[in-house]
Amino acid sequence: MLSFVLWLVLLFLCWPLALLALLLYPLLWLVLLPFRLLGIGVDAVFELLRAIVMLPARILRGTPGR
Repeated sequence: MLSFVLWLVLLFLCWPLALLALLLYPLLWLVLLPFRLLGIGVDAVFELLRAIVMLPARILRGTPGR
């Protein structure tokens, strides 16, 4: 909601810049999409490494019900 209000203020102050921002936003989103996917992949690899390192501790700890 705040970003929409800021865009309306920009539209009121400088409408060509606001229209340019409106047209370039989807293009910028498409350009940044591979970096988001790469970030998700790197995060998944780090979570896998953390799970592998913590596995012996989880096995030795056992379950609380035993």
